[in-house]
Amino acid sequence: MATPAPRAADISAWRQLQLQLAARGERRLVLLEGEQAGAIDWLRHRLPALTLRSGVWTGAPAAVPDPRLAVLPPRKARQWLGRELDVVVWDGWQGNPPDSLAALAGTLKAGGLWFWLMPPLSQWPTFDDPDYPRTGLDGSNSHAFATRLATILAASPSVIRVNPARDETTELPALNEAGQPFEVAQTVDQQRAIEAIVRTGLGRRRRPLVITADRGRGKSAALGMAAVRLLQQGRRHVVVTAPSAESVETLFHHARVAAGEAVCEGDLPGELHLADGGRLSYLPPEQLLAQAPEAELVLVDEAAALPVERLARILGGWPRVVFASTVHGYEGSGRGFAIRFRQVLDTRTPQWRQITLKAPIRWSAADPLEPLIADLFLLNADAPQAEPEGGEVTVERWSPASASEQELSEAFGLLVNAHYRTTPADLRQWLDDPRAVSWRLTVDGKLAGILWAAREGGLEPALAEQVMRGQRRIRGHLLAQSLANHSGFAEAASCTWLRVVRVAVSEQCRARGFGKRLVEAACTHAVNAGYDGVGTSFGGNEPLLRFWQRAGLTLARPGLSRETSTGEYPVQMLRAVSDRGETVAFRVRQRLAEHWLTLVPLYWQQMEPALLRLLTAELTQAQAPGEDDRRDLDSFAAGYRGFELTVPVLRKVTLSPAAARVLAQAADSELWLRCVLQAWPWAQVQGAGLCDGQKDGERRLRQMAGNILRDSRNL
Repeated sequence: MATPAPRAADISAWRQLQLQLAARGERRLVLLEGEQAGAIDWLRHRLPALTLRSGVWTGAPAAVPDPRLAVLPPRKARQWLGRELDVVVWDGWQGNPPDSLAALAGTLKAGGLWFWLMPPLSQWPTFDDPDYPRTGLDGSNSHAFATRLATILAASPSVIRVNPARDETTELPALNEAGQPFEVAQTVDQQRAIEAIVRTGLGRRRRPLVITADRGRGKSAALGMAAVRLLQQGRRHVVVTAPSAESVETLFHHARVAAGEAVCEGDLPGELHLADGGRLSYLPPEQLLAQAPEAELVLVDEAAALPVERLARILGGWPRVVFASTVHGYEGSGRGFAIRFRQVLDTRTPQWRQITLKAPIRWSAADPLEPLIADLFLLNADAPQAEPEGGEVTVERWSPASASEQELSEAFGLLVNAHYRTTPADLRQWLDDPRAVSWRLTVDGKLAGILWAAREGGLEPALAEQVMRGQRRIRGHLLAQSLANHSGFAEAASCTWLRVVRVAVSEQCRARGFGKRLVEAACTHAVNAGYDGVGTSFGGNEPLLRFWQRAGLTLARPGLSRETSTGEYPVQMLRAVSDRGETVAFRVRQRLAEHWLTLVPLYWQQMEPALLRLLTAELTQAQAPGEDDRRDLDSFAAGYRGFELTVPVLRKVTLSPAAARVLAQAADSELWLRCVLQAWPWAQVQGAGLCDGQKDGERRLRQMAGNILRDSRNL
C-alpha cells in the first residue's frame, strides 16, 4: 500500500535537517522500518527535495526511488571506496553483507544521510537475510549478529527511526545551530602528511613512508596534493596504484585542484599532465608490476586491500614508495596489514617511517555516524595486553554469541590483530554459524588466545559423489568440499571434519605453545564428538606451515593459484582422529605425492622456495630410486652426465628423505628447487642471482647431488 503524500512541512524539515547536518559537519542513519514497498514510496516523495549530487541505491534497479541515485549491487560497494556521497539508500530487503554496509557508510560526507530499509528492529533476530545463503547461514531460527545490531541501533540516540506505514510526519532531531559552519579544510595532520610525502619523494632511496588513518582523514587528498607538489619541484613521473581506478578519484580530484591552471586539457581519467611535462598516472597493481614503468615515486593507496606479497614487490621495484592504509576500515585488515607488512619493512628497509592522521576532514569530530558504525561492526576492536610471564593458563569452550560486548570486542580484536583478513563479515559468520565452536585461552583470567572452528563434511555418499565430480557446491563446507573435489575422493566429503577457521594468540604471548594448546583442545573435542579429523586452510607461508606441523597436522593439498586476498597459495592440512579419517588423509597425501613432480612446474613455479621445500619434505617417500636412477645420479654428480638428461632423476630423488635432509641445510637449496622442481630456465635463475650462469649452476647442483648420495643409506 502506498504511503500518503507528505506534507510540505515534512519535506521542508528533511531539507532543513540536511542543511543543519552539513553546517555541523555531521551525518545520520535513517532507519526505515516496515514494509519494503512503503519505504521506497516514502523515499520517492522526499529524496527529490534533498541535495543529491552523488548517491547510490543498492536495491532492484527498477525500484530506484530517485533517478539521481547510481544503482549499486550490495556486494559491489568496495568499488566506491575513495568517493564522497551525499546519500546512501541501502535496501536491506535485498541482503546486508556487512563489509559493504560498513564501506558505504565511510563514503558519506558531512550532511550525508544513510537510509536503511529493513523490517522493524524487533524482527531482526528472525529476519532471513537474503545474503545468508551465500555464506551458509540460512536455515537458522535466530541470528545473534542481527540481534546485536538491532540492540545497538535501538539504544543509539543518533539513529532516526521512521515507520512509513505509521508516520506521516517524522519527528526529526532538534539540532542547535552551528556556531561556526563546518568546512572541509586541511588539518595539521594532513599538512604533516603532505610534507612527509614530499620529503620521501625528494629524499634518499629505500626510505619508504607508511601513512595510516581512519576513513575521512584526508589521506587520499594528501597523496594527490603532494604528488602535484613533487611534479612542480622537478619530479617527472609519479605513479599511483590502488585496488581500483574508482579508489583514486578523490586523489586525482585534489591533484587537479592543486595543479590549477598548470593542468593540460584533455587528460583521461587516471592521468594528469602538467604543462612542463610532469605526469601523474594510475596503474592497477598487476599492470604496475608487469610494466614496471620508470617513476621517481610510487603511491599505494588503500594498501591494506592488497596482499603483502604484492606490496613487497612494489617496495622492491621502485626507489621511493609511499603506502597509505586505512587502520579501522570496512575491510578490518588495517592492523593486520600493519603487523605483517611491518615485518617486511623492518627486514628490507629498516629506515622506513610512519605517520598517522587522526583528525577527521570530511566530517567533524562530533559526527555520531562514525562511532555508530564502529560499534556495529567492531571496527575499533582491540585485543587486551595479556602478560606472557607466569600466571595460570586456562583453555575453555567459549561462545561469542553469548559473550558480553567487552569480551566480544577483545576476542574479535585479537582476530583482527593476528590475521591479515578479518572483516565485519567474519564477525557475522562467527556469531551466526550454527556449526561454529570456539575456545579461548586466558592467562590469569586475561584473554590471550582464541580458536574458532566449524564442523564440515558428513555428507551423504550420493551428495559427496556429486561434490567430488564438481556437480554440486555446498556452502559452509570449504575444507571437505575442496578435499573431495581436488583430490578426487568422495569419502573426504563424507567424513566429518572440524575446520579451524582462525586461531590467534596475542603478540605478547606468542612462542609459548599457546596456539598449540588451543589446537589440542579442538582435537580433543573432535575425538569426543566422533569426528574424523581436524583440518585447516590458510594462506601458505613458512612460519604458519611450521606452526601447523608442530600442532600435529600434515599436508593435504596446496591450492593451484594464489589467493587474491593474501597473494599466497592456500594450503590445507589435516590431523586424523579416527580410522576412517586416517585412511582418507593417507590416500589424499599419497595421491598428492604421486602428482607432485608434475604439478609443481605447472602451477607452483613461482612459489616461495622456503614454502616449497617444506611442502616437498612432507611428501617424501621411503622407497629408494632404482639402480638405473642411482647410476644416472652418480654420473651427474661426477660431471659425466648433463643436467637436462638427469632432470627426471633429480626430481624423483627430491622426494627422498636424504634430499629433504640435504635441502634443509644446503646453501644452494633454492637453486635446486628453482632449477629441478620449478623448471626455471637458466636465464631466469641467473637473473634471480642464484648462479653466475648455467655452468656455475650445474656445478653447484652436482655438488648437492653428491651430498644426497652420501647422505642416503638406500641409494
